[in-house]
Formats: sequence, C-alpha cells, structure tokens
Amino acid sequence: MKSAHYHTGKEGEAMAVNYLQENGFTILHCNWRFARYETDIIAVKEDLLHFVEVKTRRTSTFGHPEESVSAKKMKNMMRCAAAYQGKYPAWKRIQFDILSISLKTDQEAEFFLIEDVYV
Repeated sequence: MKSAHYHTGKEGEAMAVNYLQENGFTILHCNWRFARYETDIIAVKEDLLHFVEVKTRRTSTFGHPEESVSAKKMKNMMRCAAAYQGKYPAWKRIQFDILSISLKTDQEAEFFLIEDVYV
C-alpha cells in the first residue's frame, strides 16, 4: 500500500500539469528518468525548456513545499537535464523551476512557481 505522501505527490503532479498548461507551457514529459534520477515535468514555453520539480504539501508543519528542495535534488535535476540534452541536442536554452503546491482543507490550492532556480 502506498503512503499518504505518495498520493499527495501524485495529486500535486497532476495539478501541476494543468497549472502549467493553463499558463502557456507545453508538457513534453512527466516523470522523465535517467539512471536513478528523475525530473517531475519537462515543459516548453517560448522556446525555453523547463525542468520542473513539483513539491506538494497538505500542511505547513514542516515548512513551505519549496523549502524541501535540496541542493542535492537540484544537482540531480541538472544531471537529468544534461542527459536529456544529450538525447535531444536541439535544446540549447534550459531553465530549472520549482512549482510549490499547498493543499489545505476547504481552500483553493495555492501555486507558487519559482523560475530559473540555481544552486
């Protein structure tokens, strides 16, 4: 049986796809994998390739969702992006983003897109 945070994460990723599409992004891949690394969403907007890490939380007990993205996770995203560019060399302009989603009971979901993250 999958844990509650697994289901929250999957729900957040589905919401993220909708949010990004509503904001002009074209989704190319979800959960793209290279070796042991994974990028939640790879999308395009205005000829810029976005590697998006999605973080979703139901409470703020442990801080905001985006605060859980570590430097190690960002380095792993960069490795994944390098592998992606090796496979699809036409992409020259890339960017790393974090999409934070807060899901609170009886409230609208809150989306916070942090673009062009670098650690």
